[in-house]
Amino acid sequence: MHPTARNAPHLIGWLSLAQLIGWGSVFYTFALLLEPVERELGLSRAQSSLGFSLALLVEGLLAYPVGRLIDRGHERAVMTGGSLLVALCLALHSGIDSMAGFYAVWLGLGAGLAATLYPPVFAVVIRRYPHDFRRAIITITFLGGLASTVFIPLTAWLIQALGWRHALLVLAALQLLVCAPLHALVLRHAPAGQAHATSQATASAPLKRHLLSAPFLLVGLFIVLLMAVTAALPAHMVSLLRENGLAESWVIAIPAAIGVLQVLGRVLLYFFEQHMDLHLANRLIPVLISLGLLALLVAPWFGRAQVAVVLLFVLLYGMGNGMLTIVKGTAVAEYVDRTQVASLNGALGVPMALGRAAAPWLLGLLWSPSGGYASGLWLMLGLSLVGVAALAGAQRLARPRH
Repeated sequence: MHPTARNAPHLIGWLSLAQLIGWGSVFYTFALLLEPVERELGLSRAQSSLGFSLALLVEGLLAYPVGRLIDRGHERAVMTGGSLLVALCLALHSGIDSMAGFYAVWLGLGAGLAATLYPPVFAVVIRRYPHDFRRAIITITFLGGLASTVFIPLTAWLIQALGWRHALLVLAALQLLVCAPLHALVLRHAPAGQAHATSQATASAPLKRHLLSAPFLLVGLFIVLLMAVTAALPAHMVSLLRENGLAESWVIAIPAAIGVLQVLGRVLLYFFEQHMDLHLANRLIPVLISLGLLALLVAPWFGRAQVAVVLLFVLLYGMGNGMLTIVKGTAVAEYVDRTQVASLNGALGVPMALGRAAAPWLLGLLWSPSGGYASGLWLMLGLSLVGVAALAGAQRLARPRH
């Protein structure tokens, strides 16, 4: 009998908790560090945004070797070591006094994230429960999606109460005392590394055909563009909302609400996906991101109703981003090939890394004192629409196989 995710609620629950802390203590913390770090180190918005971009670049570049280590049965060492590295870099971040130090710690944090966030934990679940992983993955994203809801208010309070340097030490302690021991304990008894019965020469020919096929190129374009857009916003969310004239309570509450809505979107997908046309759902979900960006762009035109329009952005973007995680994770299997999914997704690692790394920096570069984030948001809207069109094209080309 094959093991199923339903037989291991404790493992999935503990891994979900680690995802909550991992996303919250690093990914969503950057937006709150942006302005105080700029003030103390004398950085411009483009210079500070580059730190987050460097982390995303390293995370993407290391995705393939991390995946190879996990496939060989080293998941416990990878994820425990990643948590320890994140703890170390957060602690070092508390003592930085130069731009070089700032970039160095975010390079290290990117390496830690590559070993601890969704891609490695999804790989762990797929290896352990090869016949029942989809719902386990959605379940893990429930708690991971609450990271902004929990950690944006928590970190904002820590920064206000302790200062940003001491706040980082608290976050480092969470990684050291919770995530690292948790990974070390629950990831024991990993499945043995996969044996590759098929020779490389035999496997390479069909893989090359897929890599050059129109469906793969279109799906790849969709994934890269939508990952770039959704990576650009978190680092700038707090500053962006402040520019819209919102009260500080809204500035903290709105990003936190996005996390709740991400989880709500995944809950709806969990219960209703079996009653919907899969391909229509996959097409509509990323459109929510585009509509959310449009709402944010036009919000200043609505005067006193601006907060209501920004809340519409929260609803559309939050739910769309929550479900988009599942669409991106399954698109290659649905529209290209199901037998070589890991290799095909691995081939997208570098372009995904470049897109995710460039987008936050580009959004900061396009910011101006007079125009704020408007130019950058229009660019993100355009990129998201191109991505939606690419996915629709891949679906049309792949339809004869479904």
